[in-house]
Amino acid sequence: MEQIAKKQAFNPYLPSWEYIPDGEPYVFGDRVYVYGSHDFYNGYVFCMGDYVCWSAPADDLGNWRYEGVIYPRNEDPLNKDGKMCLYAPDVTVGTDGRYYLYYVLDHVPVVSVAVCDTPAGRYEFYGYVHYADGTRLGEREGDLPQFDPGVLTEGDRTYLYTGFCARGDISRKGAMATVLGKDMLTVEEAPVFVAPGCEYGRGTGFEGHEFFEAPSIRKIGSTYYFVYSSVVMHELCYATSKSPTSGFVYGGVLVSNCDLHIDTYKPAGQPMAYGANNHGGMVQIEGEWYIFYHRHTNGSWYSRQGCAEKLKILPDGRILQSEITSCGLNGGPLEGNGEYPAYIACNLFRDIPSVYVGDSRFPKIMQDGRDGDEEPGYIGNIQDSVTAGFKYFDCKGVREIRIKVRGYADGVFEVKTAWDGKILAAIKVKYSNVWEEYSVPVKIPDGKQAVYLTYRGGGNASLLSFTLVSSE
Repeated sequence: MEQIAKKQAFNPYLPSWEYIPDGEPYVFGDRVYVYGSHDFYNGYVFCMGDYVCWSAPADDLGNWRYEGVIYPRNEDPLNKDGKMCLYAPDVTVGTDGRYYLYYVLDHVPVVSVAVCDTPAGRYEFYGYVHYADGTRLGEREGDLPQFDPGVLTEGDRTYLYTGFCARGDISRKGAMATVLGKDMLTVEEAPVFVAPGCEYGRGTGFEGHEFFEAPSIRKIGSTYYFVYSSVVMHELCYATSKSPTSGFVYGGVLVSNCDLHIDTYKPAGQPMAYGANNHGGMVQIEGEWYIFYHRHTNGSWYSRQGCAEKLKILPDGRILQSEITSCGLNGGPLEGNGEYPAYIACNLFRDIPSVYVGDSRFPKIMQDGRDGDEEPGYIGNIQDSVTAGFKYFDCKGVREIRIKVRGYADGVFEVKTAWDGKILAAIKVKYSNVWEEYSVPVKIPDGKQAVYLTYRGGGNASLLSFTLVSSE
């Protein structure tokens, strides 16, 4: 069998024309599988597509394979007309060795379940989570609507975590945990609250980082890690307990899709990308732990892409916040030589600070064509002061940098190794309606370096790629 050459791993880890947010990663056998919802490029709401799956060899995280549609939106009996969207799912392995897919449709309060004999085969509708009397969870008097299921199976019990808590809604108290029986559907223990929503955070230790949505659950040793999106939306936080249904204590932030709180390379309160909601899960791959999350593209909330970063877990079980990078699954910096697509920018901002996406003045990751067209991503709407940052590269003897640009812009791209660093070179660009390549000599210091490109000038440009040219 022909050996496939290993590729470098970027963020986003899937092709630039694929939009799979809410990623829940698992290692089954020798492959990593990611289950998420399915946005569209230029989508006008969240989660417009069918569930698809991607997988990669656990020892080669740059080689992702499309597994196809694993569950169409009209498979659910409640959605035969396909008018409802499939929101964020999760998968667990039952006691029978089969794979169970849990999800919620966008207009109903109940949890649906589908099943498959293999991780990425065609799932078939299995049933709805229900009480012993047949009443569906979420429809019994006093139940709260179910949302964003996260699941963990231990022995004959499956722990189901759900919830959504918006600001100002006192009817939503927090994240819930429900215990299911061996059939993966029947409630054995009714929902209990395990993390407070923002209206109930006072005195809990969760203040400022209360539960909003996106519950995900993992177990490391004897400790349960409850991962969730907080009330500020752009961050994934975690809480820990020795019990799956009680005693969770706030732990901290795992990742922010605008890199808020990180103070290693910029002030802690300075956003370095345009964030919004967030959703993801933890996974251990080849001995290393990672957090999967998503970023926002196209200047919109509705075209999200999966990213991942390595986690550092301390001996006492605490986890440090991960910095967002362009090389999350790569195992280290990217090679400081060769052409790199602009869409792998992990930092993207201008002189108008914003934590959240959506302003027409901001730069954005975008593509030509329609959703599904395999067109390369690029950075568009580049106006004066826009900065794109790429981290990190193992630089050795870099002597030249090239960029591919188009658009009606007349100015320069400044080359730096820090967002506020010394200008190492300036690349003059001109008006062009096709991609043009420009180059200048530059000396980037050897070692682990970031590359920042800041545009100064008039008009509006797009950036397709940049190339580092090394003498080594």
